[in-house]
Amino acid sequence: MRNTRRALIKSVGAIGSLAITGGLSAASKSEPAQEGKLPTSSGPNAVRCVVTGQTKSGKSVIVSQAPVLPVTVALIPGYEFFRLWGNDDHPVLPSDGTPTEQMLPWFPPNHGFRFAMFTVPPATTVRTGPTPTFAEMEEVRQKLPGMLEVLEVDHPGMHTTDSVDFDVVIFGEIVLELDDGIEALLKPGDCVVQNGTRHAWHNRSAVKCVLVSCLMGAERKRFSSNTGGTA
Repeated sequence: MRNTRRALIKSVGAIGSLAITGGLSAASKSEPAQEGKLPTSSGPNAVRCVVTGQTKSGKSVIVSQAPVLPVTVALIPGYEFFRLWGNDDHPVLPSDGTPTEQMLPWFPPNHGFRFAMFTVPPATTVRTGPTPTFAEMEEVRQKLPGMLEVLEVDHPGMHTTDSVDFDVVIFGEIVLELDDGIEALLKPGDCVVQNGTRHAWHNRSAVKCVLVSCLMGAERKRFSSNTGGTA
C-alpha cells in the first residue's frame, strides 16, 4: 500500500499531461447583461467566455460575457486549467444559459460533457524537488477533482478516460503519446479526436502550449474474445 502511494505521488508530476475538460461552468462567475450593456472586464491570463441562451419567448440573447480565471495548483506550477462549461447530463434545448452550479468531476460521466482550455508549460518548468505534501495533493483533489484517479501509477502522464475528446492546439506545440511509444507532434491548428484511448501529453518545446478541449462522456464496453469468426 505504501509503495502504491509513493508511485501515485511520483506520477502527480505529470498531471498536466491530462487532456481535460470539466466541472465546468464559466457563467457561475459571470455577470448578467443589464440595459443592453455587457461586462468586458478581464484579469491576468483570463479567458473571456460568451454564453448565449433563449428567453421564454424564444428570443436569442447573450446571457453573460465574463472572464474565466485559470485554476492553478502549487504541485504543478505553470499549468493552467480553464473551466468553461459542462454538465453531467446530455444538453437539452431550449436553454436559458444557466450554468451548472455545483463543482463537477473534471471528467464527464456517460452522457455528460466538458468544455475547457488548458496550458502546458515548457518542459524546463516542470517541478523537481521534495516529495509532494499531503496538503499539495489535497489541493489537486479539491480544485481538479478526478485528475489523480486516472493517472497510471507506473507510467507517469499516461491515462485513459471514458470519453471521446476533441482537442485543438491554439498556441505552441505538444507531443501526443499512445501505446508502444507511438507519437504525433501537434502544432497550432492541429486537431485530435481521442476515442477513449490510453495517452499522454508532452511539451518538449521552450514555450508553453495552449489547447482547447471538449470531452463527451461515453460508455466503455470490453472487447469480446468471441468475434464469431476463425483465427
